[in-house]
Amino acid sequence: MHSRSSRRQRGFSLIELLIVVAIVLILAAVAVPKLNQNRMLANETAAVQQIQTIHKAQVQYQSQFNRFANSLAELGPGQGGGTVGPAAADLIPGDLALGRKSGYIFTVAGTPTGYQVNANPQSYNRDGRRTFYSDHTLVIRENWGQEPATVASPELGSEKATGGAAQPAAEPAAKQ
Repeated sequence: MHSRSSRRQRGFSLIELLIVVAIVLILAAVAVPKLNQNRMLANETAAVQQIQTIHKAQVQYQSQFNRFANSLAELGPGQGGGTVGPAAADLIPGDLALGRKSGYIFTVAGTPTGYQVNANPQSYNRDGRRTFYSDHTLVIRENWGQEPATVASPELGSEKATGGAAQPAAEPAAKQ
């Protein structure tokens, strides 16, 4: 018979399993905040791209109907695939025309001189940390906070908007 000491053990001990679980939990505690931060950044980037899509659609709408659209519904597809016209120009996707996309809520409103676009996170600090504003001038403005961005907010990527974190312009090379 085999003695007890010569037998090979199979499997893992409880201590070994607890150590592995502890390591996995530590890694998860480090990774989850970065994952959430990257998801918010992706949502914010998508929101800026959707604003640019709205601008392009507004230019097309203005050239077809001699005015800017007063709502996202006017830029979007019609109900049940109806005919294209000023009430539903089919220039943006249906989900954007409903006003919600990539964690942001979008609104378009007509102004006396053109239109304005707002994009605000559905849930601040979960879907995004910035709000965006733009208008017919095509300048996108941002606000780092819950308050909706306005025409007075700093331009996207400016030093004022990022708290001085914008990249400085490269200095010209010294002449020799």
